[in-house]
Amino acid sequence: MSGHSKWSTIKRQKGAADAKRGQLFTKLAREITIATKSGLPDPDSNPRLRIAVDRARAASMPKDNIERAIQRAAGLTGSDQYEELFYEGYGPGGTAIMIQAQTDNRNRTVGEVRAVLTRAGGTLGENGSVGWMFDQMGILEIPLSGADADELSLEAIDAGASDVEVEGDTVVIYTEPAELHTVREAMLSAGREVAAAQLTMRPKTLVEPEADAAIKVIRLVEKLEDLDDVQEVFTNVDISDDVLAAAM
Repeated sequence: MSGHSKWSTIKRQKGAADAKRGQLFTKLAREITIATKSGLPDPDSNPRLRIAVDRARAASMPKDNIERAIQRAAGLTGSDQYEELFYEGYGPGGTAIMIQAQTDNRNRTVGEVRAVLTRAGGTLGENGSVGWMFDQMGILEIPLSGADADELSLEAIDAGASDVEVEGDTVVIYTEPAELHTVREAMLSAGREVAAAQLTMRPKTLVEPEADAAIKVIRLVEKLEDLDDVQEVFTNVDISDDVLAAAM
């Protein structure tokens, strides 16, 4: 399975624009809120919260913003009522789409998601319509930076990784969700640079639609991720180098 790093390339470029609009910090704060509510309000005791805080720090989110998000979720300040939802649907070319949202108004969010999908020629499906095509996993991205790919891969497997792929100059490591933090810490202890670490929905198989449909899927994902309530969008599309170049 390949193509994750290509999606990451697209998202990193878009992330710069998100940051300028302040949208990125809002989404990071919501993830911290949901992560805090999923366990203890202490990153050392809550792996999901620790990953959320690490992502926020990597995006240069101010420390005060991080602490306020944790305090609100813990009930120390404010009264945020966000919940996490997954929507499933189909994009151009019959591609599968999984949409992770965090919202305080289900009706608003589902209406916005349905409208974007419809305008792009897609449809919103029922629960379970495409979810079976994905597995929830942890994912880490480690730049090779001249390192031996086989050696790095063995280190990851020894640390508890479920699967390792080399995509260009990046090693993509997959873990069971509960093992994400453990593997991340092991790679850092080994002196490896961890460029990204988060939970993901990994497609069991990939499809490579026609170039026109693939570009439409990329634009659909961008529009969905522009919605304030949408945190992440996952798809089973494999992006070719030509499509990536045309989409950038």
